[in-house]
Amino acid sequence: MANQFFRFKQFTVNQEDCAMKVCTDACLQGAYTGWYVDTNVLPTPRILDIGTGTGLLSLMLAQRFPLSPITAIELDTAAAGQAARNFTVSPWASRLNILVGDARSLSLDAQYDLIITNPPFYESDLKSPDQLRNQAMHTTTLNYEELLHIIDQHLAPTGVFSVLLPYKPYAAFEVLATQKGFYPRKVLHVKQSVNHDKFRTIAVFGRENVPRNEEVMAIKEAGNDYTAAFRALLQPYYLYL
Repeated sequence: MANQFFRFKQFTVNQEDCAMKVCTDACLQGAYTGWYVDTNVLPTPRILDIGTGTGLLSLMLAQRFPLSPITAIELDTAAAGQAARNFTVSPWASRLNILVGDARSLSLDAQYDLIITNPPFYESDLKSPDQLRNQAMHTTTLNYEELLHIIDQHLAPTGVFSVLLPYKPYAAFEVLATQKGFYPRKVLHVKQSVNHDKFRTIAVFGRENVPRNEEVMAIKEAGNDYTAAFRALLQPYYLYL
């Protein structure tokens, strides 16, 4: 049974009401995206988190960007309530706003410098009997083309978006994104350890067609210790790093 909370250095994520729990690859997405945007784009971006779940990514970015306003969207009412409570008890409650509903129909009157999303995985894989987990893990409510349309509507002209996907389906997503006018700037392929194959991809896209930078990172060494690269990114967040 998964832990009902995950404690970070500056905040805690309670997750008993969420189908999808805190996971290492999502933590890596939050840390990697924050680092990239802070060093390459803007020091104070206006941020949109699509499908926030527990609120993890919004909380990590609130820590990284101490002045940024952050709007989080969540379809599932139980998860949205959980995220709202996690926001309220965090040090950044005044800058975190959650909207409950379908991102396809919500009216947003702002454009964002950074949109981050950990969208549904596994478009064609077998589904679980758990409908909420299906909603979180499969494209039952929001497919990639719809997601890209939402991003296109709400991303500022000079803004970027970050996505976390399984390694193999990522290539098809990149093709769709390019057709929509988005180009990968930074692509990180993730391995569970130095002895494993790639299993996740984190990518940052923008509207300008610039040369892409692509790299591979392992989360753990062969002996189960975190790699130096992973430690450097997660040290500001993980309690015991």
